[in-house]
Amino acid sequence: MTFRPVSATSQAQPALEGAGVHLHRVFGFGDPSLTDPFLMMDDFRNDDPRLYSKGFPWHPHRGIETITYVLDGQVEHADSLGNRGLLGAGSVQWMTAGSGIVHQEMPSGNAKGQMHGFQLWANLPGALKMTAPRYQDITGSDIPIEGDDDGTTVKVIIGSFWGKTGPVDGIAANPMLLDVSIPAGRRKVLPVDTHSNALAYVFAGSGTFRDASDPVGIKVEKEYRGQELNIRDMTGNRTLVRFGAGDEITVQAGDEGLRFLLMTGRPIQEPVAWHGPIVMNTQDELRQALTELNNGTFIKHG
Repeated sequence: MTFRPVSATSQAQPALEGAGVHLHRVFGFGDPSLTDPFLMMDDFRNDDPRLYSKGFPWHPHRGIETITYVLDGQVEHADSLGNRGLLGAGSVQWMTAGSGIVHQEMPSGNAKGQMHGFQLWANLPGALKMTAPRYQDITGSDIPIEGDDDGTTVKVIIGSFWGKTGPVDGIAANPMLLDVSIPAGRRKVLPVDTHSNALAYVFAGSGTFRDASDPVGIKVEKEYRGQELNIRDMTGNRTLVRFGAGDEITVQAGDEGLRFLLMTGRPIQEPVAWHGPIVMNTQDELRQALTELNNGTFIKHG
């Protein structure tokens, strides 16, 4: 067994998307080879409905798959093919955009107005970019949870882990997506596919991944006794960890315990031509998609 070294850590950055949704961009629109087959990840977490309720109105996708994982609140979605649905707390949607859809996603909070979820974009290889669109909507009760004697729990959303297999299937990059919770002070060794890229995104608590420094909170402005202060917000670490080669990662949870998403996927290693929510292999394919979007021929199936 070989431990994966930590190759880089970074902090999710504030961003504004859709019709004015305040979120944090974990990665994306940089060098896609660093996270291949994943292209982008957003952490949308807010307690103020004014900062997310306008949602993500109608917009197109082609050439990618989007993974939406809701922790609190819910997301109502609809698309140009007539599909509609509601993603509640704990649920997951894996959408294969393929040849193209136009859809919208409208978040709403829980009883306290809280909304928290993630959206991850996975690339499609060139041979599958024009495949028919497909949805897999998974309720939280259908996601297997495996526990260990020390109190560690793992929700297996995609892939196989500790004898459990997630409910999402037929995905090109053979990915694994886990929601991992480790109690305070515990050290865990987690197996990962040697041939896959691996990423961990800490969103609660703190800890280390072998030689990584402690994840720290991002600087935020908060009002205290009438003054605006820049402080470290430890309620949500928002730290991304990228790993080098190997088949295991080591995790040491801090005093508050640690919760993170673990993502692995086999790199596609193809050229990327990217314009917003449309990701193709060549600039010609990208121009063709934009032309079709303008002349009304974008939707191929339905």
